[in-house]
Amino acid sequence: MLKQKFYIFFLLLTAFCLRAQEVRVSAVLDSSKIRIGEQVKLDIYVQYNGNQKDLKIDWPKIADTITGKIDVISVTGIDTTIPDKNNPSIIQQHQQLLISAYDSGYFAVPGFKFVLDNDTNKTMYTETLMLEVHTVPTDTSAQKIKDIKTVLNEPFNWKWYLAHIYWGIGAILFIVAVILITIYFTRRNRQKFVEPPKPKIPAHITALATLEKIKLEQIWKEGMVKEYYSSISDAVRLYIEERYNVFALESTTDEIMTAFRSQVVDTESKNKLKQLLELSDLVKFAKMTPIEVENQFTLQNAFDFVNGTKREEEIVIEQVQVTNDINKTNA
Repeated sequence: MLKQKFYIFFLLLTAFCLRAQEVRVSAVLDSSKIRIGEQVKLDIYVQYNGNQKDLKIDWPKIADTITGKIDVISVTGIDTTIPDKNNPSIIQQHQQLLISAYDSGYFAVPGFKFVLDNDTNKTMYTETLMLEVHTVPTDTSAQKIKDIKTVLNEPFNWKWYLAHIYWGIGAILFIVAVILITIYFTRRNRQKFVEPPKPKIPAHITALATLEKIKLEQIWKEGMVKEYYSSISDAVRLYIEERYNVFALESTTDEIMTAFRSQVVDTESKNKLKQLLELSDLVKFAKMTPIEVENQFTLQNAFDFVNGTKREEEIVIEQVQVTNDINKTNA
């Protein structure tokens, strides 16, 4: 019985040894001697028989340092190749590390651990490598004190100055020509007839004309309710901007009404303005569908607001002033 168990153990041990012999791991340094701060390549290789379909090889985890003195700069991925085309059953895996050291001395690169088939009893290590790091030799000759060089005298060359003189004269002539041309056209333009400025159309006339056009088109009857209220709101907002210098086109209804607290406007006009703006907001943003009476009532409120806040006296004075200026110019 004891002999039978020993025989079974011997067969298992022999099978593992044969399987392990088919896997080879190695590590190679590109150079075993470097100076402080230089980088050297460390290549790790694994060779195995590709016929072992169920073979699993766990590669070592590479950290930022190998030892306390050797730093890992970069790590490539694991690539798989067939090194010998005449023997395609042999597979080779390769990974390259870029390492460096920042202290002088002799440092050992310990073997990298590989585990086969997730079994810690089937562990393989690469050979230990030695890395020799030297300091940078000091150039003693560079520390020698040298005499200060004397001042070098450059010989006078009048041709070099002649080219600059030509450029200077050309620049002066160009500037003089520009000045003379500017003076000529300035005097010429003064003799031209200055067209009197066109009188500015009062804000209420533009607003009433726009509202009258909206009234004639009646686009709300064609299902364009949102566009109908938007055109009324925009006409009134533009009138407010020109009449009261309030940025109504970019303001909300609440902001406009807040601004009107400081304006001299009667309460009835404010209420009509608030009604048409709030109803327009409900139609545009809340998709409200007003009845026919509200459509007409909103437009009428717009007419009443503009007529109730227009400046008739100032308009007449402005038109008279423009007429007098035109007459003076013609005379």
